[in-house]
Amino acid sequence: MKPQYWYDAIQHHQHAGQSYVLVTVVSAAGSTPRETGSKMVVSDTSHVDTIGGGHLEYACIEKARELLAQGENQTHIESYPLSSKLGQCCGGAVKVLFDVCNVNVQTLAIFGAGHVAKALVPILAQLPVKIRWIDNREDLFPNEVANNVEIVVEEEPETEVRHLTEGTLVLILTHDHQLDYRITEQALKYPALTFVGVIGSDTKAKRFRTKLTHRGYDAAALSRFISPVGELSVPGKLPIEVAVSISAQVIQKLHIEKEQLEVTIVSKEAVL
Repeated sequence: MKPQYWYDAIQHHQHAGQSYVLVTVVSAAGSTPRETGSKMVVSDTSHVDTIGGGHLEYACIEKARELLAQGENQTHIESYPLSSKLGQCCGGAVKVLFDVCNVNVQTLAIFGAGHVAKALVPILAQLPVKIRWIDNREDLFPNEVANNVEIVVEEEPETEVRHLTEGTLVLILTHDHQLDYRITEQALKYPALTFVGVIGSDTKAKRFRTKLTHRGYDAAALSRFISPVGELSVPGKLPIEVAVSISAQVIQKLHIEKEQLEVTIVSKEAVL
Protein backbone atom coordinates (compact mmCIF):
# COMPACT_ATOMS: atom_id res chain seq x y z
CA MET A 1 0.00 0.00 0.00
CA LYS A 2 1.36 3.40 -0.96
CA PRO A 3 2.06 5.61 2.09
CA GLN A 4 -0.21 8.61 2.49
CA TYR A 5 1.56 10.69 5.13
CA TRP A 6 5.19 11.76 5.52
CA TYR A 7 5.80 9.63 8.64
CA ASP A 8 4.46 6.54 6.85
CA ALA A 9 6.75 7.32 3.92
CA ILE A 10 9.83 7.43 6.16
CA GLN A 11 9.00 3.98 7.55
CA HIS A 12 8.32 2.71 4.03
CA HIS A 13 11.63 3.97 2.60
CA GLN A 14 13.67 2.80 5.58
CA HIS A 15 12.25 -0.70 5.36
CA ALA A 16 12.66 -0.83 1.58
CA GLY A 17 16.21 0.51 1.77
CA GLN A 18 15.35 3.53 -0.38
CA SER A 19 17.03 6.90 0.10
CA TYR A 20 14.79 9.91 0.68
CA VAL A 21 14.66 13.56 1.71
CA LEU A 22 12.47 14.88 4.53
CA VAL A 23 11.38 18.39 3.48
CA THR A 24 10.18 20.68 6.30
CA VAL A 25 8.93 24.25 6.35
CA VAL A 26 10.97 25.68 9.24
CA SER A 27 9.75 29.26 9.05
CA ALA A 28 6.90 31.08 7.33
CA ALA A 29 6.36 34.84 7.10
CA GLY A 30 3.36 36.60 5.65
CA SER A 31 0.87 34.72 3.50
CA THR A 32 2.06 31.18 2.79
CA PRO A 33 0.44 27.95 1.49
CA ARG A 34 1.22 25.94 4.65
CA GLU A 35 2.31 26.67 8.18
CA THR A 36 5.67 26.10 9.87
CA GLY A 37 6.28 22.40 10.50
CA SER A 38 4.59 21.15 7.33
CA LYS A 39 6.46 18.22 5.86
CA MET A 40 6.73 15.96 2.85
CA VAL A 41 9.03 13.11 1.87
CA VAL A 42 10.71 13.01 -1.54
CA SER A 43 12.47 10.05 -3.17
CA ASP A 44 13.91 9.79 -6.65
CA THR A 45 10.61 8.40 -7.96
CA SER A 46 7.85 9.73 -5.70
CA HIS A 47 6.79 12.28 -3.12
CA VAL A 48 4.39 11.88 -0.20
CA ASP A 49 2.38 14.53 1.70
CA THR A 50 2.56 18.24 0.88
CA ILE A 51 4.07 21.56 1.93
CA GLY A 52 1.46 23.51 0.03
CA GLY A 53 1.52 22.45 -3.58
CA GLY A 54 2.07 24.73 -6.54
CA HIS A 55 5.40 26.04 -7.77
CA LEU A 56 6.90 26.11 -4.28
CA GLU A 57 6.38 22.38 -3.83
CA TYR A 58 7.63 21.65 -7.35
CA ALA A 59 10.80 23.67 -6.68
CA CYS A 60 11.37 21.86 -3.40
CA ILE A 61 10.93 18.45 -5.04
CA GLU A 62 13.50 19.39 -7.67
CA LYS A 63 15.91 20.64 -5.00
CA ALA A 64 15.41 17.50 -2.90
CA ARG A 65 16.25 15.24 -5.85
CA GLU A 66 19.27 17.35 -6.70
CA LEU A 67 20.57 16.86 -3.14
CA LEU A 68 19.65 13.16 -3.18
CA ALA A 69 21.71 12.64 -6.34
CA GLN A 70 24.82 13.80 -4.47
CA GLY A 71 24.69 10.56 -2.48
CA GLU A 72 25.54 12.10 0.90
CA ASN A 73 23.66 12.47 4.17
CA GLN A 74 23.31 16.19 4.70
CA THR A 75 21.01 19.02 5.75
CA HIS A 76 20.37 22.10 3.68
CA ILE A 77 18.22 25.21 4.18
CA GLU A 78 16.77 27.12 1.26
CA SER A 79 14.79 30.38 1.34
CA TYR A 80 11.87 30.90 -1.05
CA PRO A 81 10.13 34.28 -1.50
CA LEU A 82 6.62 33.55 -2.75
CA SER A 83 6.76 36.09 -5.53
CA SER A 84 5.99 36.12 -9.23
CA LYS A 85 9.49 34.75 -9.85
CA LEU A 86 8.38 31.48 -8.25
CA GLY A 87 5.04 31.65 -10.01
CA GLN A 88 3.16 32.40 -6.78
CA CYS A 89 1.58 35.62 -5.58
CA CYS A 90 1.09 34.93 -1.86
CA GLY A 91 3.56 37.65 -0.99
CA GLY A 92 5.07 35.72 1.92
CA ALA A 93 8.32 33.84 2.33
CA VAL A 94 9.34 30.44 3.65
CA LYS A 95 12.52 28.72 4.71
CA VAL A 96 12.69 25.02 3.95
CA LEU A 97 14.93 22.42 5.57
CA PHE A 98 16.06 19.48 3.43
CA ASP A 99 17.17 16.50 5.53
CA VAL A 100 18.80 14.01 3.16
CA CYS A 101 18.84 10.38 4.30
CA ASN A 102 20.81 8.03 2.08
CA VAL A 103 19.83 4.56 3.21
CA ASN A 104 22.61 2.02 2.80
CA VAL A 105 21.34 -1.47 3.48
CA GLN A 106 22.68 -4.93 2.81
CA THR A 107 21.56 -6.65 -0.39
CA LEU A 108 20.75 -10.37 -0.47
CA ALA A 109 20.51 -12.35 -3.70
CA ILE A 110 18.41 -15.48 -3.30
CA PHE A 111 18.50 -17.94 -6.18
CA GLY A 112 15.60 -20.38 -6.25
CA ALA A 113 11.89 -20.11 -5.52
CA GLY A 114 11.22 -23.54 -4.05
CA HIS A 115 9.86 -24.52 -0.64
CA VAL A 116 12.87 -23.37 1.40
CA ALA A 117 13.11 -20.01 -0.38
CA LYS A 118 9.37 -19.42 0.07
CA ALA A 119 9.80 -19.97 3.81
CA LEU A 120 13.03 -17.96 3.96
CA VAL A 121 12.17 -14.77 2.06
CA PRO A 122 9.33 -13.62 4.37
CA ILE A 123 11.66 -14.02 7.36
CA LEU A 124 14.56 -12.09 5.85
CA ALA A 125 12.27 -9.44 4.38
CA GLN A 126 11.53 -8.29 7.94
CA LEU A 127 15.17 -7.19 8.25
CA PRO A 128 16.52 -3.86 6.94
CA VAL A 129 17.81 -5.46 3.73
CA LYS A 130 17.13 -5.47 0.00
CA ILE A 131 16.36 -8.86 -1.52
CA ARG A 132 16.74 -9.88 -5.17
CA TRP A 133 14.79 -13.13 -5.53
CA ILE A 134 15.80 -14.92 -8.72
CA ASP A 135 14.41 -17.97 -10.54
CA ASN A 136 13.51 -19.06 -14.07
CA ARG A 137 10.07 -20.32 -13.05
CA GLU A 138 7.77 -17.31 -12.84
CA ASP A 139 4.77 -19.34 -11.69
CA LEU A 140 6.50 -20.29 -8.42
CA PHE A 141 6.71 -16.75 -7.10
CA PRO A 142 3.93 -15.54 -4.77
CA ASN A 143 1.54 -12.87 -6.04
CA GLU A 144 2.60 -10.40 -3.36
CA VAL A 145 5.96 -9.79 -1.66
CA ALA A 146 7.31 -7.21 0.77
CA ASN A 147 8.33 -3.88 -0.73
CA ASN A 148 12.03 -4.61 -0.14
CA VAL A 149 11.85 -7.77 -2.28
CA GLU A 150 12.50 -7.59 -6.04
CA ILE A 151 11.44 -10.60 -8.09
CA VAL A 152 13.71 -11.40 -11.05
CA VAL A 153 12.62 -13.95 -13.64
CA GLU A 154 15.62 -15.03 -15.70
CA GLU A 155 15.85 -18.06 -18.00
CA GLU A 156 19.53 -18.47 -17.09
CA PRO A 157 19.72 -17.40 -13.43
CA GLU A 158 23.52 -17.65 -13.30
CA THR A 159 23.73 -14.65 -15.64
CA GLU A 160 22.25 -12.46 -12.89
CA VAL A 161 25.43 -12.79 -10.83
CA ARG A 162 27.21 -10.12 -12.89
CA HIS A 163 24.51 -7.60 -11.95
CA LEU A 164 24.99 -8.00 -8.20
CA THR A 165 26.48 -5.07 -6.30
CA GLU A 166 29.62 -5.27 -4.18
CA GLY A 167 29.06 -6.98 -0.84
CA THR A 168 25.83 -8.74 -1.82
CA LEU A 169 25.24 -11.89 0.22
CA VAL A 170 24.43 -14.78 -2.14
CA LEU A 171 22.12 -17.66 -1.18
CA ILE A 172 21.80 -20.49 -3.71
CA LEU A 173 18.74 -22.67 -3.12
CA THR A 174 17.59 -23.90 -6.52
CA HIS A 175 15.98 -27.22 -7.47
CA ASP A 176 18.88 -28.25 -9.72
CA HIS A 177 22.37 -29.21 -8.47
CA GLN A 178 23.94 -28.34 -11.83
CA LEU A 179 22.33 -24.90 -11.74
CA ASP A 180 23.51 -24.47 -8.14
CA TYR A 181 27.03 -25.22 -9.30
CA ARG A 182 26.91 -22.81 -12.26
CA ILE A 183 25.70 -19.99 -10.01
CA THR A 184 28.34 -20.85 -7.40
CA GLU A 185 31.13 -20.82 -9.96
CA GLN A 186 30.02 -17.46 -11.33
CA ALA A 187 29.70 -15.93 -7.85
CA LEU A 188 33.18 -17.06 -6.77
CA LYS A 189 34.67 -15.18 -9.72
CA TYR A 190 33.85 -11.93 -7.89
CA PRO A 191 35.93 -11.37 -4.71
CA ALA A 192 33.47 -8.61 -3.67
CA LEU A 193 30.82 -11.30 -3.14
CA THR A 194 32.11 -12.36 0.26
CA PHE A 195 29.37 -14.85 1.19
CA VAL A 196 28.25 -17.52 -1.27
CA GLY A 197 25.95 -19.88 0.62
CA VAL A 198 24.75 -23.08 -1.04
CA ILE A 199 22.05 -25.38 0.28
CA GLY A 200 22.71 -29.12 0.39
CA SER A 201 24.35 -32.02 2.14
CA ASP A 202 27.96 -32.47 3.21
CA THR A 203 28.40 -34.79 0.24
CA LYS A 204 27.18 -32.14 -2.20
CA ALA A 205 29.45 -29.55 -0.60
CA LYS A 206 32.50 -31.84 -0.92
CA ARG A 207 31.72 -32.53 -4.58
CA PHE A 208 31.41 -28.81 -5.28
CA ARG A 209 34.70 -28.06 -3.50
CA THR A 210 36.52 -30.77 -5.41
CA LYS A 211 35.16 -29.56 -8.75
CA LEU A 212 35.93 -25.93 -7.94
CA THR A 213 39.48 -26.83 -6.94
CA HIS A 214 39.97 -28.68 -10.22
CA ARG A 215 38.68 -25.61 -12.04
CA GLY A 216 41.43 -23.51 -10.45
CA TYR A 217 39.61 -21.75 -7.61
CA ASP A 218 42.12 -21.01 -4.84
CA ALA A 219 41.78 -21.08 -1.06
CA ALA A 220 40.72 -17.43 -0.92
CA ALA A 221 37.82 -18.07 -3.30
CA LEU A 222 36.81 -21.28 -1.53
CA SER A 223 36.76 -19.47 1.83
CA ARG A 224 33.75 -17.54 0.51
CA PHE A 225 31.94 -20.80 -0.37
CA ILE A 226 29.65 -21.64 2.56
CA SER A 227 28.03 -25.05 2.26
CA PRO A 228 25.95 -26.50 3.73
CA VAL A 229 24.59 -23.00 4.30
CA GLY A 230 22.82 -22.32 7.59
CA GLU A 231 23.42 -22.38 11.33
CA LEU A 232 23.98 -26.11 11.77
CA SER A 233 23.00 -26.06 15.45
CA VAL A 234 19.39 -25.53 14.33
CA PRO A 235 18.01 -29.05 13.77
CA GLY A 236 15.45 -30.31 11.26
CA LYS A 237 14.96 -30.70 7.54
CA LEU A 238 11.50 -29.18 7.06
CA PRO A 239 11.56 -26.08 4.78
CA ILE A 240 10.76 -23.75 7.70
CA GLU A 241 13.46 -25.36 9.85
CA VAL A 242 16.05 -24.96 7.11
CA ALA A 243 14.85 -21.39 6.52
CA VAL A 244 15.28 -20.54 10.21
CA SER A 245 18.77 -22.08 10.12
CA ILE A 246 19.79 -19.96 7.13
CA SER A 247 18.20 -16.85 8.64
CA ALA A 248 20.23 -17.33 11.81
CA GLN A 249 23.47 -17.51 9.86
CA VAL A 250 22.59 -14.48 7.72
CA ILE A 251 21.72 -12.43 10.83
CA GLN A 252 25.06 -13.38 12.40
CA LYS A 253 26.83 -12.29 9.21
CA LEU A 254 24.97 -8.97 9.10
CA HIS A 255 25.91 -8.16 12.70
CA ILE A 256 29.56 -9.07 12.15
CA GLU A 257 29.76 -6.77 9.12
CA LYS A 258 28.01 -3.97 11.04
CA GLU A 259 30.54 -4.25 13.87
CA GLN A 260 33.44 -4.26 11.39
CA LEU A 261 32.05 -1.14 9.70
CA GLU A 262 31.71 0.66 13.05
CA VAL A 263 35.33 -0.20 13.93
CA THR A 264 36.50 1.10 10.55
CA ILE A 265 34.61 4.37 11.00
CA VAL A 266 36.04 4.91 14.50
CA SER A 267 39.57 4.19 13.21
CA LYS A 268 39.20 6.72 10.40
CA GLU A 269 37.86 9.36 12.81
CA ALA A 270 40.84 8.79 15.10
CA VAL A 271 43.23 9.42 12.21
CA LEU A 272 41.42 12.61 11.26
